[in-house]
Amino acid sequence: MTLLVLLGATGIGKTDLSISLAKYFGTEIVSADSRQVYKELDIGTATPSPEQLAEVKHHFIKSRSVFDEYTAGKYEIDALKTVDKLFETHDYVWLVGGSGLYIDAVCKGIDDIPGTDAELRKTIVERYQNEGIESLRFELKRLDPDICGMIDIHNPQRVMRALEACISSGKPYSSLRKNFEKSRLFDIVKIGLTMDRNLLYDRINLRVDRMMKAGLETEAKKLYRFKELNALKTVGYRELFDCFDGKTNLEKSIELIKRNTRRYAKRQITWFARYPEIKWFHPNDFDGITKYVNERIQQ
Repeated sequence: MTLLVLLGATGIGKTDLSISLAKYFGTEIVSADSRQVYKELDIGTATPSPEQLAEVKHHFIKSRSVFDEYTAGKYEIDALKTVDKLFETHDYVWLVGGSGLYIDAVCKGIDDIPGTDAELRKTIVERYQNEGIESLRFELKRLDPDICGMIDIHNPQRVMRALEACISSGKPYSSLRKNFEKSRLFDIVKIGLTMDRNLLYDRINLRVDRMMKAGLETEAKKLYRFKELNALKTVGYRELFDCFDGKTNLEKSIELIKRNTRRYAKRQITWFARYPEIKWFHPNDFDGITKYVNERIQQ
């Protein structure tokens, strides 16, 4: 049993390639995308089209609601059950996505981060409301300089969770996340996608333009009244919510979506660069990828 992992930055071309690879290896795809899991988020998360979903069976695409609290820890439990079930009838399963924490959840497990008491959580939330996110980010960077490359520091919920973990444990959050790994009963082969950074950024910019033409603004308007939900603190939506609030205009919001998506891609690249076991390929190198995977699974 081998879990084949296809990972890479947003916009690099994982979806089309993964479908071709799943067909080649005669198996199914388990998504490791922390936002495509939500059924209400479609255009802004570049969810595979109905035609693409019909080509190969996908799991964890539009399987949850933004009103459900869904964490990487819950995903670990659910995804492992799905993978184990698939291994009953398949020798290989593709895990595909760009959410590093979700991929880690399946491959090595989520660290047992200590909880915190209600008072500490309340204090941090009040600080966020009174002082803003920048104050919390400043303290988090002071307590844990390494954390910036590991989480989305523009996401208030992630920042507050990391800060409370630092304070409650007395240790850097990053160290708590690094020093834990669960054993798995299946082999793992990791394939990473890479390309020239400027070309990737051009692809991201064009994809945002296509999203806007496809109706992202309308999709965001339908979700606007729920903007405080954690699932909606997502690039592509939060910038449009600011536009609806009158904080910026539509043209500026689109530019911010492009900029913040490029920044997110950069953080993904930094995250994946930590793992020496990843073999890197250009998204167009289907033959190279299949040759490498075949060699690995025959060892």
